Amino acid sequence: MLQRIILNGFKSIKTMDLELRPLNVLIGANGAGKSNLIAFFKLLNEMMAGRLQQYIATSGRAQSLLHFGPKITPQIEAQLEFEVENGIDTYTLRLFHAAGDTLFFAEETLSFLQTGYSSPKTDSLGAGHQETKISEAADGGTQTAKVLRFLLNRCRVYHFHDTSSTAGLRQSCYVGDNRWLMPDAGNLAALLLRFRQENGGSAYNRIVKTIRLIAPFFDDFVLEPDASNRVILNWQEKGSDRVFGPHQFSDGTLRAICLTTLLLQPEDELPELIIVDEPELGLHPYALNVVAAMFGKASYNTQILISTQSSSFLDNFDPEDVIVVNRQGKESHFKRLDSPELADWLDEYSLGEVWEKNVIGGGPH
Repeated sequence: MLQRIILNGFKSIKTMDLELRPLNVLIGANGAGKSNLIAFFKLLNEMMAGRLQQYIATSGRAQSLLHFGPKITPQIEAQLEFEVENGIDTYTLRLFHAAGDTLFFAEETLSFLQTGYSSPKTDSLGAGHQETKISEAADGGTQTAKVLRFLLNRCRVYHFHDTSSTAGLRQSCYVGDNRWLMPDAGNLAALLLRFRQENGGSAYNRIVKTIRLIAPFFDDFVLEPDASNRVILNWQEKGSDRVFGPHQFSDGTLRAICLTTLLLQPEDELPELIIVDEPELGLHPYALNVVAAMFGKASYNTQILISTQSSSFLDNFDPEDVIVVNRQGKESHFKRLDSPELADWLDEYSLGEVWEKNVIGGGPH
């Protein structure tokens, strides 16, 4: 589990030292900084794929990533502490501003503190490189690098907002692209086809039954690869033999299908950390409750970090799961709620109502 993240100098996050739980729900006003924390994990995803420089270039260059630009903040510092079976693995990076308005590694360090020991074993990956050297160290036999490469690769950001007619999940995909769910669910049909074929279809059946709760008209998927080994997300409605295509799903239904597949996949295939920005987008209030319940159940087998703007969605979680993000001046501040402090309020109001009354912050004023 990622038990602690320290982040300095990234976008609106000047300084942050945040302890994480199995389930973490970010709330706050527009522009408070919730999405900036999620954007950092997106940076990590791209970095682990060897695309850090590409990410910097497509994100508005380094000036848009550094807190109020390189003149104010010349570097981004981050430290991620993972609790593992026999101790704590820590990944530390420092990205410094360079000519061409880009970033390079001024420091990249791995460390392992074994349970019962007072000082960690540390490995420096050097400085001056433009892409991470974790994979290089892992391939070279460094055990800490192997573990951290695995953990960082499985901290995955999912973004199902694009449900337009040209979105990947409305197109066909190669049946072999089914190892894990892509960030935009572009391989959803291939993954569902594999789930239907494996372990007696137990995961697939669980997904289909849950989708029927959210979309009562839905009967089943029709997943039939074509001659070129591509499959598309066709489906059937209850009481009808007609086959419909993915373009005949509403945006909200399609997002619900993506979330259901993500959260109800086999437990041994779940990422180590699932990160989703505003999963409530386009969902009916009843569907929100179903999705919230799935997040809660999944948090027993993996770690969850989500952000929301929905008070009714927030009602499904405990105060200890909630992190309030406030913008104070030019900085984002993160604070976890405390149940005892809210006990009197929660006797009369739901957590979402307490938020709407601006008792816990996270509002525009």
